[in-house]
Amino acid sequence: MEIKINTQDSLTTAQLIGRLDTPASQEVSGDFDNLAQYAAGTIVLDCTELEYISSSGLRLFLSLRKAAASKGGKVIVKAINKDIRSVFMMTGFLNLFEIQD
Repeated sequence: MEIKINTQDSLTTAQLIGRLDTPASQEVSGDFDNLAQYAAGTIVLDCTELEYISSSGLRLFLSLRKAAASKGGKVIVKAINKDIRSVFMMTGFLNLFEIQD
């Protein structure tokens, strides 16, 4: 799992590459903690190259959303594949996040 973070003004984009399973979630939790410092602005989680997400990965998304909500920012999830969209639909995450295709 790899995360590439790019910040410009109040927009932070995190490109998620690979599988966000339980071991990878533990590995990148520090990256999500770093993203939380930008929670007052807009954070885009670019999932174009995200292949899979586990419940541990969903927890990271949710923690980031909570940080943004508490600071007046927002999290946008961009370009999820149909399998991840299905997981988002089953867990109610489609209602929690702004999803862009």
